Amino acid sequence: MKKLILIALALVTIQVSAQNRKQEFRKGDRPEKGQRMSDFTPEEMAQLQTKKMTLTLDLTEAQQKKIEKLNLENAKDRKAKMEARQAQMRDGKSEKPSKEERLKIINERLDKQIEMKQKMKKILDEEQLEKWEKNHAQKQRAGKKQKGKGKRMQKL
Repeated sequence: MKKLILIALALVTIQVSAQNRKQEFRKGDRPEKGQRMSDFTPEEMAQLQTKKMTLTLDLTEAQQKKIEKLNLENAKDRKAKMEARQAQMRDGKSEKPSKEERLKIINERLDKQIEMKQKMKKILDEEQLEKWEKNHAQKQRAGKKQKGKGKRMQKL
C-alpha cells in the first residue's frame, strides 16, 4: 500500500512539473521576434544580417559591402513598415485589408523579392547564389509553419 501511494505521488509530481515547463515556453511568455528586432536600428540589423550571410556564404570584402548596402535598404524599409503597423495598432485602426489591398501587398512583396534576387545574382557567384536560395527557401518554409502554429494556438 505504501509503495502504491509513493508511486502515485511521484506520478502526480512529474505531471505537475511537466505542465509548469510547458507554460514557461508558451509564446506569450517570451518576447516577440518583432519586438526584439525593434530594439535595433536598421544599420545594426543590416550589419548582423550581413555577418550571418558572410558566415554561411563565405563572402569576400567587396561582396560584403554590396550586400550590406542591400540589407540596409531592406532593413530601413522593414523598420518603417513595422513602425507604421505599430502606429495603426496604437490608434486602433488595425482592420483586415480588403482583397484588393492584400493583392497589392502581395504583389509589392513579390516584386521586392524578384528585385532582391536579381541584385544577388549580380553580387554572388553561382555556388553562393545556390546556397543563398536554398537558405532563403528554408526560412520561408519555417515562417509559414510558424504562421500556421499561431493560428491554431489562437483557436485553443
